[in-house]
Amino acid sequence: MAERGCPGAGRRGRAVAGGRAVAGAAPEEPLERRRCRYLRTGRACCQMVEVLLAVLVLVFSSVSGGSAGGYTGLPALGDIYYYHYGGAYSGFSGADGERAQQLDQRFYLLKLPIARAAMAVGGCLLVFPCILILVGLQVPWHFPAWLLIECALDIAIAVGTVPALYYFFHSMVGVYNSSVCKEREQLYQSKGYQGFSCSLHGAEVAVGLLGCMATVAYLLSAVLAVRGYRAVCQQKQKPVQF
Repeated sequence: MAERGCPGAGRRGRAVAGGRAVAGAAPEEPLERRRCRYLRTGRACCQMVEVLLAVLVLVFSSVSGGSAGGYTGLPALGDIYYYHYGGAYSGFSGADGERAQQLDQRFYLLKLPIARAAMAVGGCLLVFPCILILVGLQVPWHFPAWLLIECALDIAIAVGTVPALYYFFHSMVGVYNSSVCKEREQLYQSKGYQGFSCSLHGAEVAVGLLGCMATVAYLLSAVLAVRGYRAVCQQKQKPVQF
């Protein structure tokens, strides 16, 4: 029976009795050695870069949904973070303070679904390469067609990242163009506070850049998966020397 996934392998996928080696016989070597050899490949390096980028996407996207931010009234004690970094402002009093808190909360609720969606995407991008690293130790040798499946998944993720980034920035721009953001910006500027402008923040720009880098990493990983498939098929056709 032909070797599954490698055309032309034929019967060379088995070892015969009597110590004779034929093509396709998987070399027996310790698991630790296989793991070290795999982690030195370009494909594994791409997958580890994908893990790092996914972690950074999670971190930066969580900034938008981490806290309501803005004004925190002193009688309510607020949050230690606000006081330590100067977030609890004393320029508001009475109705202005209450209005600032309301606008902050509404602005936070507008951004929260977008931030959660970005965090969910980052979590999925984190899980996928971790699974590939685990199965990449042995599966491609016994089932070379897995590398083609991996290539297709990499391309699908790379292509899907583009509309995801568009949705993220389109939604964020919509939030910053809302009347809530405009009124909030004017209120803080009237008290002399800066940093509340209705424009994309650094963390949100970083999410976009990291997403673009992840797209390139997945496309490169797809190319390396195809090359790995060819290398495995060629290796299975060679006799193993004992």
